[in-house]
Amino acid sequence: MTNNDQYLIQECLAGRTEAFDQLVLKYQDRLYRTLVRILGSSDDARDAAQEGFTQAFFKLKTFRGTAAFYSWLFRISFNAAITQKRKTKRTSTTLDTQDNPASQWLVDSHPETHPPDVVELSERKKIVHQALNELQEEYRTPLILRELEGMSYGEIAEITEIPLGTVRSRIFRGRNELKQKLNMLFQDQPESHVPESDHESSISETK
Repeated sequence: MTNNDQYLIQECLAGRTEAFDQLVLKYQDRLYRTLVRILGSSDDARDAAQEGFTQAFFKLKTFRGTAAFYSWLFRISFNAAITQKRKTKRTSTTLDTQDNPASQWLVDSHPETHPPDVVELSERKKIVHQALNELQEEYRTPLILRELEGMSYGEIAEITEIPLGTVRSRIFRGRNELKQKLNMLFQDQPESHVPESDHESSISETK
């Protein structure tokens, strides 16, 4: 946990609750984006983020500081999202293929992509989003937390309440499935000049 987070938490616990607003401003965008990637729905992500911050505020006294504040906050929000999905069975939408930064995970790692290739870059973003959306949720969630959020296996296991060995296995399988889907999707794009080998290297570079 950063010193600034610790200070803001102490201020909030001391009765200066406006300090919590600073934590909200610091993490709300990151939390929302990650939840959208996992849930596939901007509405569900917004609800989960709001519920997460609300619960975190009232549970702040229970935060022991043994993990990063964001990891603790995300776990609360993730659990809120799971509970909400079970209650509503809301139909998820696909990820926003224009604004969601998840596409940069693979696209940015292709060195042969040049600024003039704007159209091709946009198409590749869509392909990456499609591949992520097609992954089973049990693989997509830990893979996103690992590759896009940079969380440790231990943090992912704690957040998802899944055994550490299972987390490792699902991330491994998720990577393989994602590579296979990307290879198939890019093969359907005859004008895409991205070698198949780049899909594998782009994933390995995010470890």
